Amino acid sequence: MPTDAPGAPLEPVTGRIRTRAHGLSLNARIALVTVASAVVAVLVAGAISFPLIKQSAQQEALGNLQRLADATAAAIERRPGPSPEQIPNRLATTLQTQDITALYVPRGASIPGLFTASDLASLGSGSSLDGQIQFRGDDVLVAVRALSDGGSVVLTQPVQATGRLALAALARFAFALAVGVAIAVAFGLLLARRLTRPLREAAQAAKRIGAGDRDVELAVTGPPEIAELNAALNELRRDLTISEGRQRESLLSISHELRTPLTAIRGYAEAISDGIIPASQVAAKGAIVQSEADRLDLLVADLLDLARLDAVDFPVSSVDVNFADIANSAANVWHDGSRNEGVEFRLELSSPSIPGKTDPTRIRQIIDNLCANALRVTPSGGVVVLSVVAVDDQWMRIEVRDSGPGLTADDCEVAFEPAELYSRYRGIRRVGTGVGLALVGRLAGRLGGTAHAGSAPEGGARFTIYVARNLSA
Repeated sequence: MPTDAPGAPLEPVTGRIRTRAHGLSLNARIALVTVASAVVAVLVAGAISFPLIKQSAQQEALGNLQRLADATAAAIERRPGPSPEQIPNRLATTLQTQDITALYVPRGASIPGLFTASDLASLGSGSSLDGQIQFRGDDVLVAVRALSDGGSVVLTQPVQATGRLALAALARFAFALAVGVAIAVAFGLLLARRLTRPLREAAQAAKRIGAGDRDVELAVTGPPEIAELNAALNELRRDLTISEGRQRESLLSISHELRTPLTAIRGYAEAISDGIIPASQVAAKGAIVQSEADRLDLLVADLLDLARLDAVDFPVSSVDVNFADIANSAANVWHDGSRNEGVEFRLELSSPSIPGKTDPTRIRQIIDNLCANALRVTPSGGVVVLSVVAVDDQWMRIEVRDSGPGLTADDCEVAFEPAELYSRYRGIRRVGTGVGLALVGRLAGRLGGTAHAGSAPEGGARFTIYVARNLSA
């Protein structure tokens, strides 16, 4: 298709769109997701942190045991004849409450299963025996201190006894996590309300627009998605306002167009009925009535076709045709009509024979509406040109040009909108209802092509229609 043609119209959409609200609200879902994420994060953090907390508690317990070993060794050193019984009562009580066992090991002695004499003797050279070891099948923490008499004091504590520290640390950690979850819940509720508020406002605005309120104007602010939604609703409201205005203008123009032949038909009918018209003139006046009735019938048919064009049952056939024959048949009719108006009518064909496959009735409908529109605005002494050209094997170009007042660039943009040109030029120049041009534009789409308007070399308007040369059935 030539690049100057506008895009093809959208295919009609059929059926009904049904919506059903179910499940949780968006507000509740956002809050639930936030809380669930926080809980999962807490569980993962707990699973990762528990071994670290346990290890940290054991390190803390070992450090405490080492401090108590230093205190025990110092207490024993202050008394002669060191022995476990010489540990001060206060210190002994502290050791007992923490499940710590204190042993005095004389010089050269050992603790079977725990330390040999050489292990203990190595303390004098700066070695350390502090840490966690296996003793009698249990994990224990030990802290060993050398004494001045060559003996040693050994403090042991079951690793199991350090659980209190681990539990205390874990309790503190759990409290911190619980506070974090509570904050997450509050944040989730606040976030959900903040995110859904503009959506609720947009929904209310859409309801007002649907109810006919055209004063709705949403602020295009906030997150990009919300701003885009609000901008789309504002644009929809403006488009509806324009569309409704065009519909009103279209109804006004159509009612005026219908009233003219009806007035003529009624006037002549009453005159004939009252016997005002002589018998010798009845036939002539009857012909006028017939002509006005035909005009009225054509307008009604165009209106019906325009209303049905989006329906799936709108009849469009595809048969073997000769585009040149269709053009010649139309030209014979419009030659006579143009001559009566003092307008020259010319036909341009790319070939005497232009075979193809399409709907001949709809092609003729396009030609007749374009010619009628051109003849309406062309003054006496002007020219109307019908051009039918085979662009290539795929496309046909049907063009009608005139020497009338022409169209502006803005006019060309809306030329195929019903009543748009009528509303612009009503009372300024002869203008139709716009139904014919609207029908032409829609028919072009149903015949596989496009329509656009522009300026003609003859000085007036040019309407160019592209249709498929071989329309698929």
